[in-house]
Amino acid sequence: MAEDKRVGPPHVGSERETLRAFLDYHRATLAMKCEGLTDVELRQRSMPPSTLSLLALVRHMAEVERAWFRRVFEDNAAPMVWSDEIDFQAAYDDSASTRAEAFAAWEAEVEHSRRIERAAPSLDLTGHQPRWGEEVSLRMVMVHVLLEYGRHNGHADLLREGVDGAVGA
Repeated sequence: MAEDKRVGPPHVGSERETLRAFLDYHRATLAMKCEGLTDVELRQRSMPPSTLSLLALVRHMAEVERAWFRRVFEDNAAPMVWSDEIDFQAAYDDSASTRAEAFAAWEAEVEHSRRIERAAPSLDLTGHQPRWGEEVSLRMVMVHVLLEYGRHNGHADLLREGVDGAVGA
């Protein structure tokens, strides 16, 4: 893996600054776990029969970003990235996907999520989560997405080690 260029979260900051920084730190962690790998290596699965791969995680996190920011705060009917239906499993079918395609989709969704968060007057902003049929706050969304990254970055650690033995961070 390349040199660690992630910016750590502040030790002192507002709730919003802290959530934003932790989210960006975890986004950077996923990108770092994929650095320097070919498309074939990114599609490598270390625990058959699981379809989990680093590329699948990037695709999945594009779906997570869209489902929790764009669909909640802008357009409840926005289509998912990799399926016409709300099928999060479709992101794990990475057999024909490339790094360029997956990262372009994920990076676009991350930027869209950042715009939504920056434009919000406060963490108390609410939006409608169509899958739950309930109102949720921006605070809850940021914590939920942060937890998704934390869980999947743990998977990324194991997957990267299985590809080339790289461990850490």
